[in-house]
Amino acid sequence: MDFQPTQEQRDLRAGVRELLARRYGREVLRAAVDAVDAVDAPAAVLDRGLWRELGGAGFFALRLPEAAGGVGLGLAEAVLVFEDAGRALLPGPLVATHLAAGAVPGAAEGTTVVTAFDLGGGGRAGAPGAPGVPGVPGGALVAHLGEADAVLGSGVDPVALLRTGEPVRSADPLTPLHRVPAPADGAEVAPYRDEGALLTAALQLGSALRTLELAVRHAKEREQFGQPIGGFQAVKHLCAGMLVRAELARTAVYAAAVTADPVEIAGAKLLADEAAVGNARDCLQVYGGMGFTWEADVHLHLKRAWLRAEQWRTAGEAEEVLAAGLLATGGA
Repeated sequence: MDFQPTQEQRDLRAGVRELLARRYGREVLRAAVDAVDAVDAPAAVLDRGLWRELGGAGFFALRLPEAAGGVGLGLAEAVLVFEDAGRALLPGPLVATHLAAGAVPGAAEGTTVVTAFDLGGGGRAGAPGAPGVPGVPGGALVAHLGEADAVLGSGVDPVALLRTGEPVRSADPLTPLHRVPAPADGAEVAPYRDEGALLTAALQLGSALRTLELAVRHAKEREQFGQPIGGFQAVKHLCAGMLVRAELARTAVYAAAVTADPVEIAGAKLLADEAAVGNARDCLQVYGGMGFTWEADVHLHLKRAWLRAEQWRTAGEAEEVLAAGLLATGGA
């Protein structure tokens, strides 16, 4: 059985990577971060023009049937393009808008931005809160609510939801958050939970691979005691550990994209979250003091990874799915 990407998949990935490099390169990323920092408040970070370009390129309609105006591809292809979005740190509710294609008018074309109750246990009342959320009963976090046109699986008007919520300072400067009254049982996102978790895992995988690249490049270029720091054993071990995490996550995410099995998706989310957070932390170590500065991009990957680890399936929820799967099959 051949698990190598097909030529069509490689071409698809190359097209998305070229679009993101052209429209959301490092200069655009840093300009967006600086703009948010300048006002020190949740600000618009979505480029509606880029969102529409993504829609025109089929990013959101990738899995819609051709008869419905989509591209007619599957989860495997979606994972590949989301991986590249994760590498670029592209902001916005990419997963929710992709999942809404075909159900919410304009989502497939990128003319509608769709957010979701996907944070801190799927927005369920009483679920464990995401980092930085005061313990307010019935509260849920929603990302990019101020820029959204619709809420996935819900008839709630985002403008009305904004009136009942309040902004929450986000660890990630490019993911504005609002705390709003939570739905009673998370039913809004339940039908999308597995696919949302897998696509979020793909974003995490892309970030893990990018921080690995950043660490290796810095280790080759930065010199101490007359040689590149990559020649020192401690740095070699850090980079090797990052590679192992990223490749384990890649294998799990790609396999889950092929099988679409909920248990495998839960395992992929766990491994991808670990890879994204762990690799960003180790990349900071390779960079040394420079890595902790605002000017370096590494902290942006770490902060986004923290947030994504709380989206669609938290670690606790994924572990419960894995445990149930093992019990069902008699595993130990």
